[in-house]
Amino acid sequence: MDIEPFALERWLADYEHEAEVNLGDSGVRPLEADRFDTDPGTLGYVVPTNGDPDLRATVADRYDREADEVLFTCGTQEANLLTVLATLDSDSHAVCVTPTYQSLHSLPQAVADVTRVGLAAPDWALDPDAVADAIEPNTDLVVLNNPNNPTGRIHPQETVEAVYDLAAAADAYLLSDEVYRPLAAPEERVPPVASMGPHGISTCGLSKGWGLPGLRFGWLAGPEEVVSAAWGWKDYTTVSPSAFGQHVARQAIGREDELLAENRDHVRRNRDRLGEFVAEYGLDWHLPKGATAFLTVPEEFESGEAFARALVEEGVVVAPGETFGRPGYVRIGFGAGRSTLEDGLARMAELIGARRES
Repeated sequence: MDIEPFALERWLADYEHEAEVNLGDSGVRPLEADRFDTDPGTLGYVVPTNGDPDLRATVADRYDREADEVLFTCGTQEANLLTVLATLDSDSHAVCVTPTYQSLHSLPQAVADVTRVGLAAPDWALDPDAVADAIEPNTDLVVLNNPNNPTGRIHPQETVEAVYDLAAAADAYLLSDEVYRPLAAPEERVPPVASMGPHGISTCGLSKGWGLPGLRFGWLAGPEEVVSAAWGWKDYTTVSPSAFGQHVARQAIGREDELLAENRDHVRRNRDRLGEFVAEYGLDWHLPKGATAFLTVPEEFESGEAFARALVEEGVVVAPGETFGRPGYVRIGFGAGRSTLEDGLARMAELIGARRES
């Protein structure tokens, strides 16, 4: 297995730690630990190692599935890795929708042949016909994320259902990373792919919508044969979910309505503020439904990386579009604390203003 460097994570590793203002993160500002009981008792392995059966059943209900069709993982990232390992091999082919979080195409590419289907600006709409054209006789997996990271686009239900039907007709699985789905308003949400039928796989976790990235708690939901194979691979990765993570996750899932409503309101208000900035400085975006926005680069800067490097000099970290294969953009995480967002926008405004005056 040969995997390419993770461009976004390497960028953040270089600049995030010492940033005065971090708008490179893609989630909601983390909740304080004192909002939960943080004493799980003894810190042994979670047994069974696929996660507590009752909590798995609770999660499975949202997908109209059974407990054995859910596997708890170390964040959504591990869920995606295990899904790829469970569905692809060296004789396989995968179709991956981009731009997206790099692991959703780099992980399949490390195992199998990959064809990318690109989303086009400015609306980043997914064309099912393009997916159909990309499917090959040995296609075993189609991959998307919804809402999309970095653009914040929600692929509508009819589009996702069309892609699901294409995957099913090819006897392939459709994997949908739905980690931002909890942040969408209930009336905007598309049904999870794992609820669409036997070829659907959904991954999710508590890092984004719940504002609990430090728990490293996620899951995959889907057909039992995929979940079982993924569990077999998990024996070689993290063995079991974190006992601490599962303990707090049970509480967070039990308070889902409260926590998600709070976080949605926070993200909506920050998005409105960012929208004012976008309009004031003549930038462009697709109105996002997650916690990330993909902004065009001010004309005074030749690329996303040039703009991002200039912002680093001002103490602000954003993600250059090059880390998503789109050099004319930067990704801004607007789920940060309000004061952090305001500070970052003020510094961005000062930088853009200085360039326009020079």
